[in-house]
Amino acid sequence: MNVEIEVLTGDASWPSVKPLFDRVWPPNAGEQRPGDSIEYAPAELRVIVQADDQPVCHVGICRREGIWKGRKTRIGGIGGVGTDPDFRRRGFASVALNAALQTLKDERATDFALLFCRPHNVDFYTSRGWKPFTGEVYAEQHGERIRFDALLPMVSYLKRAPHEGEIDLCGLPW
Repeated sequence: MNVEIEVLTGDASWPSVKPLFDRVWPPNAGEQRPGDSIEYAPAELRVIVQADDQPVCHVGICRREGIWKGRKTRIGGIGGVGTDPDFRRRGFASVALNAALQTLKDERATDFALLFCRPHNVDFYTSRGWKPFTGEVYAEQHGERIRFDALLPMVSYLKRAPHEGEIDLCGLPW
């Protein structure tokens, strides 16, 4: 199997990853999952793992100036983490997450990375060095600023180590 990793521009690469999203999160899968009605910010960059020229794993990256503990801060958002069901448990998500974090580190402009996950995914992220954020997160939803608690926030420390306090995303979550 030939495996390649690419970091591509978000909008331009969407058509190539849309079929992967449909395999990971089928549009008509039946019951609605928590978080299905959430408005998300589009990825600015996409880490795409390809196996034999087919996208099999995706991690989206958003960059945002937000507020943590009342101070402006640069947040690297990680979202849309998904692996094709036929390619799971092969380390592709770990590789893609590492590539996304390395991209943010290389830019040297991001204070910390932040992602949101469902409770059943917390162990996956903590085993890869992510830490639960125990404070409150605020985000925009349907044109209003709300406390965003539909998903669990996890952080990866880059320049700063936020684990509590208040984070305002100053926009949509990712």
